[in-house]
Amino acid sequence: MASLTLHGNKISSLGSLPATGNTAPDFNLTKGDLSATTLADYKGKKVVLNIFPSVDTGTCAQSVRQFNKDVAALDNTVVLCISKDLPFAQARFCGAEGIENVEMLSDFRDGNFGKSYGVEFTEGPLVPLHSRAVVVLNESGNVLYTEQVGEIADEPNYKAALEALQNG
Repeated sequence: MASLTLHGNKISSLGSLPATGNTAPDFNLTKGDLSATTLADYKGKKVVLNIFPSVDTGTCAQSVRQFNKDVAALDNTVVLCISKDLPFAQARFCGAEGIENVEMLSDFRDGNFGKSYGVEFTEGPLVPLHSRAVVVLNESGNVLYTEQVGEIADEPNYKAALEALQNG
């Protein structure tokens, strides 16, 4: 169980992120067109998993904007922005914001992503949404970097995630 805070109030998520060096757990998430996608669909590319509670909050929206900007200059890299938001809400946000360089994916169907990556909240007002985290994978799906953001209102360390991509 990960001990986190939301505006200084203690909350928890299921567990730990996948360990660096290990193969990332597979997932089955929903794209904007309601089709399914799995981790295998991104094999051969570097992958950033930008995980957050909801695109309709300021910090979550900013993480999508920032990764959208940062990934535009990177080759063979995809940023997957993952939440339990409905695909329709994710598409609305991207359309309104001009977001084109990241892929929005939803865990709304069964929540298995949140469980297998240990990011589903288990207590606090955001149950059963995802905590804020970043996981960086190499082209083979091995974990290069993880960050579980301790204070949910804080942004992730974008610089560290990008450095892991460049050094991995």
